[in-house]
Amino acid sequence: MEKTIHQGRNVRRFRELLGYKQEAFASMLGEDWTQIKVSRLEGKEEIEPELIRQVAQALKIPVEAIKGFDEEQAVNVISNTFHDHSAVINHNPVFNPVEKWMEALEENKKLYAALLKEKDEKIALLERLANKK
Repeated sequence: MEKTIHQGRNVRRFRELLGYKQEAFASMLGEDWTQIKVSRLEGKEEIEPELIRQVAQALKIPVEAIKGFDEEQAVNVISNTFHDHSAVINHNPVFNPVEKWMEALEENKKLYAALLKEKDEKIALLERLANKK
């Protein structure tokens, strides 16, 4: 038995997730829309393709999200994935090391300058010692 996806409920879920009340959503859909019409739309199991496109455009979501979102599958994935801290296992934070590289580069420049200065001082000392003899 193939389970059908209730497209009206999906519209309601996405509308609520985005924080729109039915009245506000009705005004987004156009002047001929009312809160009652939005409520009826959310009660429909299957919505006409052109209307789904209009709703998806108003919510700024893909049409496939309304047509294909299945809450049971989403809950199943969440409950089977996140009970054992499996999301933490692949925790790979990204650090931007550019500032650290720049600090290390500046430190290298200072050390190199100090090394050159010390080398010049040793050469000068050796020249003075050679001239005395």
